[in-house]
Amino acid sequence: MSDTPVIRHYLQFSDFTADEYAHVLARAALIKKKFKAYEKHQPLVDRTLAMIFEKASTRTRVSFEAGMYQLGGSVVHLTTGDSQLGRAEPIEDSAKVISRMVDLVMIRTFEQTKIEAFAAHSRVPVINGLTNEFHPCQILADIFTFIEHRGSIAGKTVAWVGDGNNMANTWLQASEILGFKVHVSTPSGYEVDQSIAGIRSADSYKVFKDPMEACRGADLVTTDVWTSMGYEAENETRRAAFADWCVDTEMMRVAQPDALFMHCLPAHRGEEVEADVIDGPQSVVWDEAENRMHVQKALMEFLLLGRQT
Repeated sequence: MSDTPVIRHYLQFSDFTADEYAHVLARAALIKKKFKAYEKHQPLVDRTLAMIFEKASTRTRVSFEAGMYQLGGSVVHLTTGDSQLGRAEPIEDSAKVISRMVDLVMIRTFEQTKIEAFAAHSRVPVINGLTNEFHPCQILADIFTFIEHRGSIAGKTVAWVGDGNNMANTWLQASEILGFKVHVSTPSGYEVDQSIAGIRSADSYKVFKDPMEACRGADLVTTDVWTSMGYEAENETRRAAFADWCVDTEMMRVAQPDALFMHCLPAHRGEEVEADVIDGPQSVVWDEAENRMHVQKALMEFLLLGRQT
């Protein structure tokens, strides 16, 4: 009898190597090409994905649910309101039970420690659909989108303007693995914490007090809402602190002439980004949103079946 295969989880961007990302991104391109040509790609027939939501979602739910159905599988949708997850059952017990009934689990929650505890007691792969600390599926989609439009991201410069949040942490991890640079500009008090990001050195990123300087010469300018889910009580304080960190046409003008703009959405026009930028010719936010589904399909295929040819 063969050895039991090692369970791989995807809890943060650093869980995969550059070589594994090259494979997953290539598979995402193939899967998307088939999707656009109405060709069936159903390697996960009879497999079931459990989606657990402690934070509200639009893109994460639609992209994972539609993606799993397109792969031939089925989906179970759980929230804290309609399961024991919102009551007193220990997360370890929930993990042991749920993972005996499904083949894959995606969790969108608050603390990273929650998803790590679930994964530690799961018999199946667990995917981070978003936590306070990391958002790896979104950055995977962003990088895939950049490659589609501009080719390899290696050696390029990404400008992060705004909050030092889960997106910023994940961009830093990605830069270290895939060999590009991140220019980070955040208001004072909202900096990226290198220890949370878990990166080994500061060689792959540079911090700028002035967001305009962070954008200068960048190949990609990207941002996020000023107040992430779970921090709504800080909303007014953040509005005042972030007033100068709105990505505008001037910031895009000092970036490379062919620079792209990305935003993980939902966006607040007039706050973190001007309408002229997000709705302008350099914006690829709609491709970026769609690509969540394609990269996640490749990710689920990889976690359950390994490398495919």
